[in-house]
Amino acid sequence: MQISTSVRLAALAGALALGLNAQAESFASSASSAGSASSGSISTSLGDSSNSSSGGNKVADGAYRIIDIAATPQREGMARVTMQGDLPAQRVVLDLPRKTFEQQHLDKGDFIYAQNRAYGIAFARNDTREAFYLVLGDDWYGELAARPVGI
Repeated sequence: MQISTSVRLAALAGALALGLNAQAESFASSASSAGSASSGSISTSLGDSSNSSSGGNKVADGAYRIIDIAATPQREGMARVTMQGDLPAQRVVLDLPRKTFEQQHLDKGDFIYAQNRAYGIAFARNDTREAFYLVLGDDWYGELAARPVGI
């Protein structure tokens, strides 16, 4: 009887380890797909967006043509990218780190694809659809802020 209890415990421990490993791999896969993207909050990254009838910073899913590129006023190291959707009311102003902007080799006339997610909005090059900048809802952004940890 003693051996069967030990075998059962070992089998249970092995099954638990496999389950946790599978969950860790799933999380790592999800994180790595967005791992190369930088991020900012809605309140600091989106401004003057005129595509929402409700007055919020809503962005419709779809492709937006870059119509203007400038430095972000009073925010050194940031680029302001103004984009236009299919409709005149679909204008998005995105402030992102100049380094992120330069790494994407973006220029006037290029298309950016915006996609709403549970955490905010993912911006990607329209040709690859691989997110390079994540605009997080302010509540999500606050949850991810670095905090000192006491031990």
